[in-house]
Amino acid sequence: MTFTTICDSVNIAAKPSAAPPQFQLRCSLAYAAPMSLNGILVPYLPLWLHGLNFTPMQIGAILAAQVVFRVFVAMGTGSLTARASDPRHILVWSAGASLLSILGLIVSGDFWIVFVAVAMQAALFAPYTPIVESISISGVKRWGFHYGKMRVWGSVGFVVTTLIAGSLSTAIGNIAIPLMLAAVLLTSLGVAFIAPRLDPVAGPRSMPSAKTPRRSLGASVHLLLIGASLIQSSHGMFYGFSTIQWQGMGFSNAAISALWCIGVIAEIGIFFISGGLARRLTPLGLLRFGCLMAILRWVLFPLGSDVWYYGLLQIFHAFSFACVHLGLQYRLSEMVGEDQQASAQGVYVAYNGAFLAASTLLAGVIYRQLEIYGYFAMALLAVIGLAVLALAMRPQPQSSGTGG
Repeated sequence: MTFTTICDSVNIAAKPSAAPPQFQLRCSLAYAAPMSLNGILVPYLPLWLHGLNFTPMQIGAILAAQVVFRVFVAMGTGSLTARASDPRHILVWSAGASLLSILGLIVSGDFWIVFVAVAMQAALFAPYTPIVESISISGVKRWGFHYGKMRVWGSVGFVVTTLIAGSLSTAIGNIAIPLMLAAVLLTSLGVAFIAPRLDPVAGPRSMPSAKTPRRSLGASVHLLLIGASLIQSSHGMFYGFSTIQWQGMGFSNAAISALWCIGVIAEIGIFFISGGLARRLTPLGLLRFGCLMAILRWVLFPLGSDVWYYGLLQIFHAFSFACVHLGLQYRLSEMVGEDQQASAQGVYVAYNGAFLAASTLLAGVIYRQLEIYGYFAMALLAVIGLAVLALAMRPQPQSSGTGG
């Protein structure tokens, strides 16, 4: 059964009310705001910490705390959403509290203040994206909106803030990074007020009452999330060491920036055409295809030495990341009811963060020994992810725990 057929059957059975005005635009903004934050944190937070003269051990401790606190809180997103009368209230609380926590980075460069501020920001902001994902997937199921055309603006926001943060850092120095973080969190707070509100759907997909015990996600859903997370975590060596590798090959900074842009642009392209992909491929087909392309990408990665070779290979990011993400979200919409979407998205963020952190640490050890040939280990990690997905795809008996 295709993703479109599932959507049609749910819409007929549930008879939801009309979509909130400008639903797709409002969800697009809700994606762009929090993912713009990653456009600053991922490339520039380590450099900013280095600029404060922190030792490598101190920098590692701060980055590790960021991951641990985010993973821990993301696991509880479903419970938070179940207790809230309106999930948008959590978005407002999350962005507002994160903004307050990050202000500590502007007023002080003391290690412990920075450590606590970064850890608190990661924890407080952890529910934001999973809740946006759950709202968007509900819109896809109820009214047939294109998921990729909303999610793509997160990638666009990432690119824009990365370029702006780099330019500001050159112009005004290290202080640009915490100022940019505060500006993006303030924007996220404003966007939280205009995020779409969803009314419960009458029928089998309706939200449980306060007296109804909350169902747990089924084993097949957890296997699906783990398999997809393992595939995404195979990017660990690429995220951590590709720039170092390319610098060692003599590539210029301009060439390295172009290589990163090629990957993100290819990812954006896949999100834009995701509606057509959903009509031609099943969610499981997208997952399998993305995983196979990830394996091929990491096998080919050590075999080149020219900029043009890696430019072509960077196009594979559209498949190894974007196709896997799309396939997962479409498959979750089939397997998980609306009342469990926030919980499933939170668990995915937790799995993804935990496996990517472990992969990055492992990549550091492997890269020291094997250098560029360590990418073969990332290909093996993607193979393991494909095997876990195969387990998740086995026919399962119907149960309320998986959403049916």
